[in-house]
Amino acid sequence: MKGFQVGKKGAVLDSVHLEVSNVNLLAHGDGTEVMLQSMEKGKLFYLYPADNPEVMEFCYILSGKVSGEVEGELVLFGQNDYFTAKGLKEPIHFTVLENVTFLWVITEPAFHQLSNEISTFMEIVKKVELKDRYTFMHSERVASYAIKIAKKMNVSNEQLENINTTASLHDIGKIHISKEILNKPGRLTEEEFVIMKKHPLDGAEMLKATAYEEMYPIVAQHHERMDGSGYPFGLKGDEILLEARIIAVCDTFDAMTEDRVYRKALNAQFAFDEIRGLAGKLYDLEIVEAFEEVLKEEGIIK
Repeated sequence: MKGFQVGKKGAVLDSVHLEVSNVNLLAHGDGTEVMLQSMEKGKLFYLYPADNPEVMEFCYILSGKVSGEVEGELVLFGQNDYFTAKGLKEPIHFTVLENVTFLWVITEPAFHQLSNEISTFMEIVKKVELKDRYTFMHSERVASYAIKIAKKMNVSNEQLENINTTASLHDIGKIHISKEILNKPGRLTEEEFVIMKKHPLDGAEMLKATAYEEMYPIVAQHHERMDGSGYPFGLKGDEILLEARIIAVCDTFDAMTEDRVYRKALNAQFAFDEIRGLAGKLYDLEIVEAFEEVLKEEGIIK
């Protein structure tokens, strides 16, 4: 019948499978979209203020549990709970406590942003982590740490969104590096290190001519260091974007606390103490201090 559409179990208009979640488009029309989204335990997501204050978002929990930080307080959501956002002033951070599935309704097109560039980039991230078995889930952990630091520092909504995206994509340039170099058990030769140092710029170049082109410098700068000893540009201090400085700290900590082909994972306290000892020289002191608060609150260090 005209004007009436039936969707049987499992039927969707389109779907996208991301590192963070699976999203199925169930219906759309007049600018409104209805999606079914599922996320695994431990994943993080944000509800951002819309550019248009008239846009409404509605989420209804079908199964699982999530927690949301609302005005400094933790609110739990379980099966048959829901929340609505319209005219939101600050982003709200959610953590998946149990595998969750929810209906997501939004009164402006959003699915296409997920289904095109981001899904393509996330597939590249997966391929990078398959090439280097010791960095599995590395980008996701870096993104999780970076978001928590950014919240501690009360960065702008735009910066928070940039960090959320670029922390997940910071290593996509490694897709051009061979498995032999990524998995080499010993010290890299000078020639191999030159190749390795290309990945920030290679990753940044992949963002050109996409909806995320403005994030080019963040990805390009994530190996820069406060004293100018980093790469690829040798930038110093505030010449390095805040987002890149945050990712640099998280990237280093995760690399130190996870197994690598050339060594076993280091103790979290030892790794952080090493980073703190280099605060002001290699890493931004304010960021290191915010990271210390995050790690203490989560019981990762004392």
